[in-house]
Amino acid sequence: MPDVDVAIIGAGAAGLSVAAISAGLGLKVALFERGEMGGDCLNYGCVPSKALLAAGHAAAEARRAPRFGVHAGDPRIDWAGVRAHVHGAISAIAPNDSAERFRGMGIDVVRATARFVARDAIEAGGRRYAFRRAVVAAGSAAVVPPIPGLAEVPFLTNETLFGLPEKPGHLVIIGGGPIGLEMAQAHARLGCRVSVIEAVSIAAREEPECVGPLRAALVADGVALHEGARVARVEGDQAGVAVVLADGGRIAGTHLLLAVGRAPRLDALGLEAGGVAFGPRGISTDLALRSTTNRRVWAAGDIADPVGLGPRAFTHVCSQHAGIIARGMIFRLPAKLSYDALPRVTYTDPEVAQIGPTEAELRAAGRDDLTILRWPLAENDRLIAEGRTEGLVKLVADRKGRLLGASLVGAGVGNMAGMYALMIGRKLSTLAGAVLPYPTAQEAGKRAAGDFYTPKLLSAPVKRAVGLLKYLP
Repeated sequence: MPDVDVAIIGAGAAGLSVAAISAGLGLKVALFERGEMGGDCLNYGCVPSKALLAAGHAAAEARRAPRFGVHAGDPRIDWAGVRAHVHGAISAIAPNDSAERFRGMGIDVVRATARFVARDAIEAGGRRYAFRRAVVAAGSAAVVPPIPGLAEVPFLTNETLFGLPEKPGHLVIIGGGPIGLEMAQAHARLGCRVSVIEAVSIAAREEPECVGPLRAALVADGVALHEGARVARVEGDQAGVAVVLADGGRIAGTHLLLAVGRAPRLDALGLEAGGVAFGPRGISTDLALRSTTNRRVWAAGDIADPVGLGPRAFTHVCSQHAGIIARGMIFRLPAKLSYDALPRVTYTDPEVAQIGPTEAELRAAGRDDLTILRWPLAENDRLIAEGRTEGLVKLVADRKGRLLGASLVGAGVGNMAGMYALMIGRKLSTLAGAVLPYPTAQEAGKRAAGDFYTPKLLSAPVKRAVGLLKYLP
């Protein structure tokens, strides 16, 4: 007989969610974690990065205060205090992800490296665990690219950045994606020199119309952007480290941060022994997140590579995966993953939010029946009152008015992403007719949606009908 009903490798967002659901439904669960409980999100990702961004935002607001007639002077940055805030946020949330909490649910939490030793067995801590079902949720790690000279110089990733005891004098960041840009702005606002080196263009996955305001804001914060710059090598420098570009340029700084992407943590899992197929992007699964080669095994979170969709390294996707797995693995019901309404946010200031596909992605997929609607935030009363009018809401719908995707850039637009995620596939009349509180930034989306119907409402036939209706008693 199996030792456990469900064996879960990885106590990050995905693994913890599956463990809680399984144990709550009365299944015997073993949860294996070789590192920190809570995974990257709690310890090295979402939580510390947003805490650091909050500190940077506070400094920026202090500098902006004179425009409102409030004069507080230039803020003094206490780096020890900033670090205390960041690690305090981690400590406040950690009990929710702790081994003690999950043991209290009846889960056997094993703090050891786990690896498959058979199609139905895992070994960890010197013990063999036979299982009925297994979920691999080992997550991902920062990519360390094969740059000449990198092995000879100190560098940072998201796993080491938040442990710095001193404020970087000049932080050089390779990579202009979400992590690189968020950390660039946070450090710049906290008084560091920052340079970002990006081989193509910053925020390359995002809607180009949304990148312009973000680029302007980063430059205004003092971030030096080097776009279209390819790294030839890195080397030691009197300042600390230098990045030599392919065109001969040289950027020297005190610290080097690598932010060029994520790769699944596949090493040491023994996937071959478990008969679990995998590739460079992760474990191969169907749309129910079940292994394509071992029907006892599922994958969740960053390490899952669903056929036709590919991996998505977002904490909220981990929660989505947990629900899909619960439906298929536990209840044996049909389950199918879809990213049609998936939101993502880059938490810079202004924030950039994308819900569903961009216009370019839809056109690349062969959609030529698109209607594009825009509303500038410069015409939003709340943001005018707050002096934050940069940005826009862009909606992409089909000709029948069903929302296919939404792109937003502006102050706090990530807080609106959930509304658009619920709207994907629905008619814009739902949003146009919604009663929203005034004044809020959400009205921009309502106004954009209303523009879909304005030409029909003001058409000649409607005007003629109104002309006749006015004679009715």
